[in-house]
Amino acid sequence: MDKKILSQDGTPLAYESTGRGPVVILVSGAMSTGATVAPLAGPLSRDFTVVVHDRRGRGESGDTQPYEVRREVEDLAALIDAVGGEASLYGVSSGGALVLRAVAGGLPVRRAAVYEVPYATDEDGVRQRREYTARLTGALALGRRGDAVEHFLRLTGLAEEMIRGARQSPMWAAMEAIAPTLAYDDACMGDGGVPRETLAALTVPVLSLAGGASPAWMREAAAAVADAAAGGTYRTLEGQTHMVDPNVLAPVLAEFFAP
Repeated sequence: MDKKILSQDGTPLAYESTGRGPVVILVSGAMSTGATVAPLAGPLSRDFTVVVHDRRGRGESGDTQPYEVRREVEDLAALIDAVGGEASLYGVSSGGALVLRAVAGGLPVRRAAVYEVPYATDEDGVRQRREYTARLTGALALGRRGDAVEHFLRLTGLAEEMIRGARQSPMWAAMEAIAPTLAYDDACMGDGGVPRETLAALTVPVLSLAGGASPAWMREAAAAVADAAAGGTYRTLEGQTHMVDPNVLAPVLAEFFAP
């Protein structure tokens, strides 16, 4: 990241921009930094100024305690101000939940697109989210970062054998280092259910995307977001999973974000 700004609470935020045209800010999800969404910047930068940043507590950005979701909304406000005063937002997974909160907070956003925000669409799903929050909070309070990562991986549906393998991988240390931000993403998700009242009050167009090869519940959640948003549209990307191909996603976003 080659640029830094200060958020309202003094937290330094690292970001970079590429391309020319209307501004699009990319927002990463849990267990990730700006580098995770950076591959999308290349194809989008043909038509847009694309901004990639490290959310607070990650990568080259700073952090300020205690955490509050509104601080991350303020971070996006500071970024928008730094790059021209208006932007469209794209958020993946729980980063999409942050994007929707930012729009609800009245930031100067033209359009918002989200990919597979993992909202629960039934009471059982909300219960599982509540249990995850309790386990995650407990692990982080005890400084057990590895356990926190395990809880998150189980929430994503990763098999126990795969989790044990992940613990032995070279990437595990980096995952533990970023583990405290799992609580940030969990807070962005609220109670885990689709925030229908919040979405109904949005006044900008919202595109909710899902992969055609993703689990059915993810497609149902994405459709529920579009259905609840006043200006919502749902679209499936055939053959894609939660790890969406940037070259498949970019043309869809370019069409939606076009002036």
